[in-house]
Amino acid sequence: MSIGVLILGGGEATRLPGKLELEAGDLPMLARVYRHVGAGRETWLAGKGTYSAALDALLPAPVAIDRWGLRGPLAGLVTTMAQMRARWVFAVAGDAPLVEGSFVETLGALRQPGDEAIVPVHERDGKRRLEPLAALYDRLAFLREGSPVLRTGEGTLRAVLDRLRTRYVEVDDPRIFSNVNTPADYAALRAEL
Repeated sequence: MSIGVLILGGGEATRLPGKLELEAGDLPMLARVYRHVGAGRETWLAGKGTYSAALDALLPAPVAIDRWGLRGPLAGLVTTMAQMRARWVFAVAGDAPLVEGSFVETLGALRQPGDEAIVPVHERDGKRRLEPLAALYDRLAFLREGSPVLRTGEGTLRAVLDRLRTRYVEVDDPRIFSNVNTPADYAALRAEL
């Protein structure tokens, strides 16, 4: 099964402006995510414009400009999936630099006939958490269900998952879902790397 990659790289980042360009190891964060999960696959970035020239040079992928600004990740997913060709798409946040390409393959291997989404779940801080921004989607099914949800103004990714035939899969290592939203998150990432 051929899997495309959609990297969400267009959020507001109000708590940590410019976070996608911050160093994550030897690369800017967004470039690290691209290199780890997008290399060798049909890969698109969901964005709101261009990136700096230095970052852009590290991202040989088209950018789909979000048609519905300030509507959250669902808007970026619908806009970008409408332009992609791959039937199955791994969606990942651009601020999740610990997700690896092998994880994409793991989710792909778990797919069963009739599935329209494969979404990781794990335990963190005593709560069960879904990871819809590190998940595998049947692109056509997502567009079928995501577009009407977006148009209603609800705009929640959870509402789309409830409409899809979603398989939830347990993941034992929640570390791979670490994303960077605050200066404290970034300090923790730097210590990890």
